[in-house]
Amino acid sequence: MNWLEYEEKAAAEGYKAVCGVDEAGRGPLAGPVCAAAVILPQGKIIAGVNDSKKLSEKKREALFEVIKAEALSYCIAYASVEEIESMNILNATMLAVKRAVEGLSVRADFAMIDGNRLPDLDIDAEHIIKGDAKSMSIACASILAKVSRDRLLYQYAEEFPQYGFDKHKGYGTKVHREALMQVSPPQLSRKDTGEKMKYTTKVIGDKGEDYAAAYLEKHGCKILERNYRTRYGEIDIIAQKKDTTLFVEVKTRHNNPLERPFKAVDYRKQQRILRTAMTYIRERQLDGNYRCDICEVYVDRNTLELLRINYYENAFVPGNGYGYG
Repeated sequence: MNWLEYEEKAAAEGYKAVCGVDEAGRGPLAGPVCAAAVILPQGKIIAGVNDSKKLSEKKREALFEVIKAEALSYCIAYASVEEIESMNILNATMLAVKRAVEGLSVRADFAMIDGNRLPDLDIDAEHIIKGDAKSMSIACASILAKVSRDRLLYQYAEEFPQYGFDKHKGYGTKVHREALMQVSPPQLSRKDTGEKMKYTTKVIGDKGEDYAAAYLEKHGCKILERNYRTRYGEIDIIAQKKDTTLFVEVKTRHNNPLERPFKAVDYRKQQRILRTAMTYIRERQLDGNYRCDICEVYVDRNTLELLRINYYENAFVPGNGYGYG
């Protein structure tokens, strides 16, 4: 097995600072979710490193210090219980991953992230399913995240001995569930947020894209793709109007007229969209014109009813920042 296959591929494509990223704590009933990002020296293999789940706690603890010493840069970040409850575990995990990548003392130009999803980063990235068993950088990140979160749960065990956090690490074991039934849970326990968070961020975003697609069709466009993704990023909607291909970034907000979704598409985001658009054009060998648009969608937070749509044609072009068509 080549532990450096993905790192070498990224280096061959010109990336200089490649970070591996993994998380720990999505499954438990208690505590924050933790993410770690690691940049290793090019060609570096640390003996004994593997997917953290395949290592003993003693081995993980020993490697934790070695990885920190050998890495060019590393960052360990969290999303709190409160953030998990307010935005759901998936979005909170993506937030922790984003914090880890952005917290590196050496700025990464490419991120390899374990799993099947990517957060909204301002650098190129790819997700790698079971990456902690395929990439040295991701495996190192998995160890840092796992050890850091376990150490935190040991601290909780000292403060709340009745929960047995030192044994189950917050996972939903029989002992943990019985403890939750017998005593009032502390602030660090995650609660059922089904009623509190009726509509998740993803549900709101998906609904906004549905409204945007309907808007485009109403105005004579044919929808070609939804959520087209490359390693550079994702384009929400690709549509055709006469001889022009439209690459549409959809930004959805709820009940907040003071916050302009348009502002979320900064220069770095623009460049990622443009690179993704050019990939689509090359793959399809398209002729004709193309443009990059932004669709602002406002919905009611409680009902997801459409409030209004603001649509900007030619919102940005290569090198020019914002412009209005």
